[in-house]
Order: sequence, then structure tokens, then C-alpha cells
Amino acid sequence: MEKIVEQGLLYDFYGELLTDHQKSIYEAAVYEDMSLTEIADEHGISKQGVHDLIKRCTKTLQSYENRLHMIKRFEAIKQDAEFLKELSDRADEISSDELKKNLRILSGKIIEELT
Repeated sequence: MEKIVEQGLLYDFYGELLTDHQKSIYEAAVYEDMSLTEIADEHGISKQGVHDLIKRCTKTLQSYENRLHMIKRFEAIKQDAEFLKELSDRADEISSDELKKNLRILSGKIIEELT
């Protein structure tokens, strides 16, 4: 299951960099959960060809992430946003100075991730 989630994230961030043919086959495997045989029959290629293409696409998408770190940045910013929500939910319980300090820290981390 974790592999499918990772493949989905990679595709969400970098899928537009694949060819239309690659996207079609990768989407069928990852999002539509089609078998290799079903995809091969639909696209007129061999089952091994489908397997190889999916493997190559995953490797290509992972290499984009290794260079660009967009998913890693997204996850860090998401975590910071969740902490901001938690701070806002607890704003009445936190001193003004502590709240300001946490907001400065979080905004600095988010700015650093975006630059």
C-alpha cells in the first residue's frame, strides 16, 4: 500500500513531465489498479513492456524528486501548517509572547522551505 501512495505522490508532483503514453500506462497501473495484462491488452504491448515502462517511469519520477525535493518540501510545509492550526486552536491557552515566538519560528521555516 505504501508503494502505491508513494507512486501516486510522485505522479501528482512530476507526472506532467512524462510522455502521454507513459502517463496513460502509469495512471492505469497506479490510479485505476489495472493488472499488467489488462494494460498490455488495452495498449497493444506486452505484459513485460508494461512492467518495464512502469518501473522506468517510477525511477524517472523518483530521480526528479531526488533532484528537486518538491515532495519533501511539501511535506515539511504541510507539517508546519498543521502546527499553525494547532497553535490557532490553542491560542487562548498560550501566552502572547509564546504565540508570537512560535509564529516567527514557523514562518521562518516555511519561508526557508519555499526559497
